[in-house]
Amino acid sequence: MRCLLTVLRASGTRLERTEPEGEATATSAGEPGMTDRTKEQKTANESSPQDVQGAENARAQESRKKDGEDPNVTVTGRSAQAEPHSRLGEMRQVLARHKIMQGITPVKLREVLEDLGPTYIKLGQIMSLHSDILPKEYCDELMKLNSDVTPMPFSEVESVLREAYGGPWQDIFRWISQRPIGSASIAQVHRATLMDGSDVIIKVQRKGIYDVMSRDIALLHKAAGLIGPVANVTGITDIVDINMILDELWSTAQEEMDFLKEASNMEEFARYNRDVAYVSVPKLYREYSTSHVLVMEYIGGCPIDDVKTLKAKGYDLEEIGRKFANNYIKQVMDDGFFHADPHPGNVKVCGGKIVWIDMGMMGRLTERDRLIMAKGVKGIGLHDIAMVENAVLDLGTTRGVPDRGRLYKDLRDFIDNYGSQGMGEVDIADAMQSLMEIMKRNRIRMPHGMTMLARGLAHLEGVLYTISPSINMMSIASSRVKEEMVRNTDWKKEAKSWSWRFLRSAEKGVEIPSLLVDVLNNFQAGRSEVNLNLNSSDELSQVIYQAVRNIVIGLCVAALLISSSTICTTDMEPKILGIPALGVFGYVAALLIAAFFSLRHWHRKRKR
Repeated sequence: MRCLLTVLRASGTRLERTEPEGEATATSAGEPGMTDRTKEQKTANESSPQDVQGAENARAQESRKKDGEDPNVTVTGRSAQAEPHSRLGEMRQVLARHKIMQGITPVKLREVLEDLGPTYIKLGQIMSLHSDILPKEYCDELMKLNSDVTPMPFSEVESVLREAYGGPWQDIFRWISQRPIGSASIAQVHRATLMDGSDVIIKVQRKGIYDVMSRDIALLHKAAGLIGPVANVTGITDIVDINMILDELWSTAQEEMDFLKEASNMEEFARYNRDVAYVSVPKLYREYSTSHVLVMEYIGGCPIDDVKTLKAKGYDLEEIGRKFANNYIKQVMDDGFFHADPHPGNVKVCGGKIVWIDMGMMGRLTERDRLIMAKGVKGIGLHDIAMVENAVLDLGTTRGVPDRGRLYKDLRDFIDNYGSQGMGEVDIADAMQSLMEIMKRNRIRMPHGMTMLARGLAHLEGVLYTISPSINMMSIASSRVKEEMVRNTDWKKEAKSWSWRFLRSAEKGVEIPSLLVDVLNNFQAGRSEVNLNLNSSDELSQVIYQAVRNIVIGLCVAALLISSSTICTTDMEPKILGIPALGVFGYVAALLIAAFFSLRHWHRKRKR
């Protein structure tokens, strides 16, 4: 884990906002780790992109200024070829400065990623979603990542728009603000007006960001190859496949860099919620959106956690909280398509509606996943550990053979802790995180949608605690589950199913006396057999392996000493100080082996 953590980095955002006249809060990219808004920022347009390479550009420009070169000139030719090597050298310096070989704490990991720059901060933010892989304290710390990114010059924005539209932006927009509302490492956001007078937000992807992130991911793959031997020794590879994680991170980053994907998410989300009167989504201008430019309606209003403004406008905070939670439960349980980052910057209250924005990070749960989840919840309610265990194994994927005994014990403790509480007393985010920890201990990896749901629920409960502390998420979820069960249950089918089960049970019950007689006859005749399948725990297997290995090594060292002693009694040439050289070499080899294993044992004992 330690080596994996040292090579991950990503890009975050700290939004810069202008304050338009009147009441207005714009669409926000809502990146993880965003800093709290000030009062002025709360009334400003906060449409935010997903991230950018700006810090690298800033460093390169400063370097070129020192060398007397034009800072606006792009790196080409030999400089571009040397860039990966210099970047790798910069990574080595950062890791050495933070003394990575002495271990890494969550805070040190965050500091390393911040020093490595925006693209690695972005990857760190994506990693914060993987609570099924990283410990909770690391995920919590990575969620604090944010980057203060230098905005692109407006000339570059114009260049991106010209490439996207095949002509000057003046053919489409009447006006574009040259000062960005938000600047991040993948994109930045500007307010604009269409030719028909519509007030919109333009999200423009940074030039070259795809190549920058692709290069950094390639460097991380190389780093993963270099730390492979260390990872095997420390046991990291038993927990995670580093290259697989990097591939998944790159896949997620590619989706965030494809604005057409976000546009499709907006349309799908709007379709699922079109019949919900109190929910809205910014209007998408698909005809003006490309893979590098996204145009959407400008959203006014205020963040959902702006209690002071909401009260001033006469909103009922209890009603907002209930509707907010109900809609999120609907997204998860009914649609299987939910907002994965529902922090206050991504949820607005405008015109009496809850407006969901920034659809770049969405979670999905298949119908099968939802049915298995319902089965697991039912098992918790019934205190049926076996049902919960089967649900967990069906939902996740295991590395190797799972230790069913250990899993059963962990789930029993989990149910004893949460199953005895009333629905109104359960902290659903805490319960989800506890379940994720159980999965990690048992090397069971949950679907990515589940990890995103755990993060989303944590954000959701944070918002509810701010606007309406009396609302309990679990109470709302349980009541909705009961309503759905009553509404969707086919009573005729259920009656038929129970009748069939009763009939089969009656048939099997008739056979019990004859089967019991057969068992007793076999026992009296001495023909009884007992088959046992003993599965050792990982700890016991490791102890046995180490014991056998030490015995074998000890025998080899003893054989080496005995053979060397035998050789020393002969007149074998050549000799060292009158002793056969081969015998001397044998003694030295045995001494070195014994010293190595003694020092290793002492070092491990000291670490414990």
